[in-house]
Amino acid sequence: MQHKQNYMEKLELKRQGMLAAGLVSDRFPGISSIVFRMTYYQKTSDPILMVRTVNFFPTDYACFRMDCMREECTNGGFDLAPIVSSLVKTRKKSVKGKIVCNGKNENLRPGHASIAYEVSVQYNKEPR
Repeated sequence: MQHKQNYMEKLELKRQGMLAAGLVSDRFPGISSIVFRMTYYQKTSDPILMVRTVNFFPTDYACFRMDCMREECTNGGFDLAPIVSSLVKTRKKSVKGKIVCNGKNENLRPGHASIAYEVSVQYNKEPR
């Protein structure tokens, strides 16, 4: 029963985070789409954990925090919000990079997981 309660608390925290982030259309009114292409890596014998593409549109929540895929990771994850903000602020269309998870657990080594990402932003067309 304790596991179910912890899961429900985690879901509620995630929901609150999404609501606090607001909609893409509110935070970035000139954006028509944001695309994240990510490869999740872990420090194991099979380093590529997952390849994933996530699309955000104006009607989606602007919650650009991706969880660490290691179940035993505590308070980890990857916050891509500053990357999106920087792209929009400079009116660039894309950026590539890598982020390391800083989550903690006595069974995990520092840098136990990372993602290589490419973020692409599509801007609304300027009226003529």
